[in-house]
Amino acid sequence: MSTDLTKEPEVIALFTDEADGTDEISRILADGEGPFRLESILSWGQASPQGFWYDQEEDEWVALLSGRATLVVERRGREETVTLEAGQALYLPAHCRHRIESTTAVPPCRWLALHGHIYLK
Repeated sequence: MSTDLTKEPEVIALFTDEADGTDEISRILADGEGPFRLESILSWGQASPQGFWYDQEEDEWVALLSGRATLVVERRGREETVTLEAGQALYLPAHCRHRIESTTAVPPCRWLALHGHIYLK
């Protein structure tokens, strides 16, 4: 791991006010080696398209900061509904198929998603 002494502390906005309430907004906040990616997501009532499943190469840890979301997660070959409230997080190991069933529009769902090789403590 290298240290870049030319870097300076920087404040960044987790979410932007560009949203018009129709399209989900996803923004990469940081990425790095390993692989590693930190993403902010703003949802306004969106859901996964019918029949669509996420099946990602990397682990994902997603925290819901505001709103309420319902997901379907495949666990041991069976579909399980998971509801996240603001302040809760969900760990999804690589290749854990999942989909978003619903997200609240008011308040909007504000997510932070960490992708990479994740080791829970």
